[in-house]
Amino acid sequence: MDMTATVALAAGAAWASGINAYAVLFMLGALGATGYLELPPHLVVLTDPLVIIAAGIMYCVEFFADKTPGVDSAWDAIHSFIRIPAGAILAAATFGHMDPALQIAAFLLGGGLAAASHITKAGSRILINTSPEPFTNWAASLGEDVVVVGALWTALRHPLVFLVLLALALALTIWALPRLWRGIARLGARIRRFFGGEVETPPQLPGHS
Repeated sequence: MDMTATVALAAGAAWASGINAYAVLFMLGALGATGYLELPPHLVVLTDPLVIIAAGIMYCVEFFADKTPGVDSAWDAIHSFIRIPAGAILAAATFGHMDPALQIAAFLLGGGLAAASHITKAGSRILINTSPEPFTNWAASLGEDVVVVGALWTALRHPLVFLVLLALALALTIWALPRLWRGIARLGARIRRFFGGEVETPPQLPGHS
């Protein structure tokens, strides 16, 4: 695996982990175990049947949890402590047979990529959950599954194309995050007003205290 392919695999695994780490682990493990992908030495452990089974089970759990309004946001909050470290570790392990300084850099950048995709996913889901119907939520979740598989496939088959698309995705993330934050802040303000029971005080007539 040349350097471009290695960089694309590390970046793809990290970025996709921020959306669905279990799908990434299962896909890489299954592809490596069946011989369709030659994994870097430090990622060969993913081909162990125990890892593949565990990742597959958790992906099935996430598949349904992620499509249940409200549950998906709670799931995202919990997985802030799983997806981001997973992305960082996968990126570093991809370079595990190379210079330690390169591994550390990959760990830091991989964690950043995973954090960017995770925060974007979690923030957009909070806003989507304000819709009373579940169909938008289902569509978003299925779309994310497709994106994860498509991103990894592109990273493995067309590394340069993936890196260009990743740069565009990061630019879109930079544009979208402030807007997501403002939307979440407005939603939080409405929730506080609702539970705080704030009502407008009617104007008093002159001469009345």
